[in-house]
Amino acid sequence: MRMSKLFVQTLREFPSDAEVMSHKLLVRAGYIRKLTNGVYNYLPLMWRVLKKIENIVREEMDAAGAQELLMPFVQPSELWQESGRWEVYGKELMRLKDRHNREMCLGPTHEEVITSIGREGIRSYKQLPVNLYQIQSKFRDEIRPRFGLLRGREFIMKDAYSFDADEEGLDKSYEIMAKAYKKIFERCGLETKMVQSDSGAIGGSVSHEFMVLVNEESENNAGENDVFYCTKCGYSANSNHAVSILNPAETDGHFDKAQITDTPDVHSIEELSQFLKVPSSVICKCLIYVIDGKYVAALIRGDRTVEETKLMNVFAGNDIRIARNDEIEEIMNNSGFSAIAGFIGPKGLKGVEIVADETVKELKNFVIGINQTDKHLTGANWGSDVELPEKIADIRLVEQNDKCKDCGAELKVTKGIEVGNIFKLGTKYSKAMNATFTDKDGQEKPFIMGCYGIGISRTAAAAVERHHDEYGIKWPVSIAPYKVIVVPVSDQDEKQMSVAEEIYNKLIEAKIEVLLDDRQERAGVKLKDADLIGIPYRITVGKTILDNLVEFKERATNVTQTISPDEAVQRIINIS
Repeated sequence: MRMSKLFVQTLREFPSDAEVMSHKLLVRAGYIRKLTNGVYNYLPLMWRVLKKIENIVREEMDAAGAQELLMPFVQPSELWQESGRWEVYGKELMRLKDRHNREMCLGPTHEEVITSIGREGIRSYKQLPVNLYQIQSKFRDEIRPRFGLLRGREFIMKDAYSFDADEEGLDKSYEIMAKAYKKIFERCGLETKMVQSDSGAIGGSVSHEFMVLVNEESENNAGENDVFYCTKCGYSANSNHAVSILNPAETDGHFDKAQITDTPDVHSIEELSQFLKVPSSVICKCLIYVIDGKYVAALIRGDRTVEETKLMNVFAGNDIRIARNDEIEEIMNNSGFSAIAGFIGPKGLKGVEIVADETVKELKNFVIGINQTDKHLTGANWGSDVELPEKIADIRLVEQNDKCKDCGAELKVTKGIEVGNIFKLGTKYSKAMNATFTDKDGQEKPFIMGCYGIGISRTAAAAVERHHDEYGIKWPVSIAPYKVIVVPVSDQDEKQMSVAEEIYNKLIEAKIEVLLDDRQERAGVKLKDADLIGIPYRITVGKTILDNLVEFKERATNVTQTISPDEAVQRIINIS
């Protein structure tokens, strides 16, 4: 392709609305253009990248025994009502009605559709296992789309679904997909870490995410999730699923007996700790949340933080937020109290479900709110002074240097971008939608299902986040839009243009994806655009051609060498 014919427009400046480097660079380098909030046009360079990623995914999925199909983007509400997700999925589900007033939705995911296909097409255990996948655009009406392709409303995704006869079969399917995913991301030039994660709205008993780890020290990094990992035993998990061993609280020697203590104008754990001269680990804080419209009180040690996804999952919720002051006032009034936030305790609360984090079980002689402003109960103990809630769960956010649950070593933390996920769905959808098969004994049983997703457009953006420098993108060779760019320094120099054309034609004959920058532009513009666009290799034809030499540059390392035109061509062919 000649640059004079390529549909691309690079920009001198980053777009003003872009926050992370992948968004900034993909717009500036002419890969994408915003259509509306969270929705982007994939321009020719971007489309070539996406097709490269899709082809890698197809090859590995096919090699793993999966079969490709394509399901409708628009889905009828009836299927979602069968699964029970029509009302609970949330506002991310774009609902609409057709001209016959039938309710539909734009597919954010396809569990319901694939389950209907399975129940119609798979009758016997003899047909199992089956793994079906598609590559398709999805739509989720994110409330705050941001980060360009990393959190848009419309995106391209590969989703696969396995059908098995039993749990053992699902375990095998799950392992096959995990191995396929590792190969896919390796071929895309991305080092990933497979971490335990929360299943979210999709559901299921076991799930893992494939995370691209980013450099936290780099400016504008797009790491969305904290990934906790152990360098000793290999344990790793997303923050919403990570667990750890916690050092016990220092509970001895602070209070002789339980008593109500005045704590005037103390509104934070830090202030309370300083006022009472005790470590925050012996304070039991009570936080009020709203989960799916219901009030929940979460008890946790004062030196720890509630992990909201864990808390929401305790109540099988779909939406969570911290309670507003007016809602706390309503709870206090209904319970016969008048305390404000900072002095709330579990005793006597009405219309509120209470859950205690595992960290508070062993607390002794601790501090807790008693629903009286400017007062706390000090020296409290469970049973004699405060009733320990029946519901106890891990709702704690793990922190760096906590101890690994498996080996006791200190946990490390870094930021990661999710590019893929795998779920053991079990019978969540097959039971709800009556999707069954006949087993070897003639009994009707629900399919045991798995779900496996890869964000195609997300993977491209993650590659930019991982591979770039101050000059632009550094595409991995396997997914770059073109492998090499030939740049004649002066379009007015016949010798330079002649040699550039010759190199260009030889590479085309060798079936190498090559760009020729034949534009009537200054050399500086051409060279800067080559780095910005991120073509892996550049052959620059300048004045040294009089000595039969060209400059050969590898974009990944920015190392340049002066070699002959024939050697430059041969190097590119050998790299193939």
